[in-house]
Amino acid sequence: MTAVSREGEAARAVFTVERLRDPDPIRAMLDSERAYSAYALAQLDPASFPDSEWVLARGPAGRQALLVHSRGGLGAALFTIGDPAALDAALSLHPGPRFSFGTLRLEHKRTAEKYFVMTRPQIMQRMEITADDFRETPGEPQRLTGADVGTVNRLYSMEAGPTAYREQHLDRAVYYGVFIGDELVSIAGTHAVSAAERTAVVGNVFTHPRRRGIGLATIATSAVTKDLLGFCDLVALTVEVQNTPAVRIYEKLGYRAVCNLHETPLIRKAPIGVMSFARRAVAGWRGRREGKEVVVR
Repeated sequence: MTAVSREGEAARAVFTVERLRDPDPIRAMLDSERAYSAYALAQLDPASFPDSEWVLARGPAGRQALLVHSRGGLGAALFTIGDPAALDAALSLHPGPRFSFGTLRLEHKRTAEKYFVMTRPQIMQRMEITADDFRETPGEPQRLTGADVGTVNRLYSMEAGPTAYREQHLDRAVYYGVFIGDELVSIAGTHAVSAAERTAVVGNVFTHPRRRGIGLATIATSAVTKDLLGFCDLVALTVEVQNTPAVRIYEKLGYRAVCNLHETPLIRKAPIGVMSFARRAVAGWRGRREGKEVVVR
């Protein structure tokens, strides 16, 4: 299918938009920016790949963009990489579900805001770590499993309201917690992890409000990182640029900054399915002779 992106009346660029179903060429595109692409790389795992939609837009002069709609973990997610105009063409046909969580390059913000409300526009920092750089923080963290789901939900709900972790979320991921007595007071885990792709994204770090400032999050994050480095070559995480205390914790463990990005909940501006369905219908009619979809914008 083909999408046409236009900037002004005099300039037009035609982008061919296609779904990708082979992980190998996708992996080749993502490998050029592995730290930024860590979440998407983890979705290439054989268990996750069928639950993701991979869309590539190609245009003139080698301009291209890849977007990924995935449906694993705790909800839908969107990942984008590549040329903003090519991304615009892809999103015009495949904006995804009404609610999702987006990973976007800074230069994608303007394009994304055409289709979504970005509820957390702060600039984030992607950090990564290697086994050689890792510096373990001693402590007595415990590996958490599905049997701990009630305790985990109670801790996470301390500030953000009810959470919806299920047993499989913990069993399929890597989570460690710090207990004081029988009470779980600090936790760290993963947004995505793939042993097959040897890739993981650390996240969901949280400490009970009354137990902060004494290094418990460092202990939990250290335990998760150590575990992941045992079977992953790429271990990354994201932190708000201005969250200096958290950045220092991760630097203490051996993480280093790689790039800036946006990570934000997204709300589609268009009614569910209506605009994207209409665009695809028109695009399909225009490209009927070639068996493609063509949209003129």
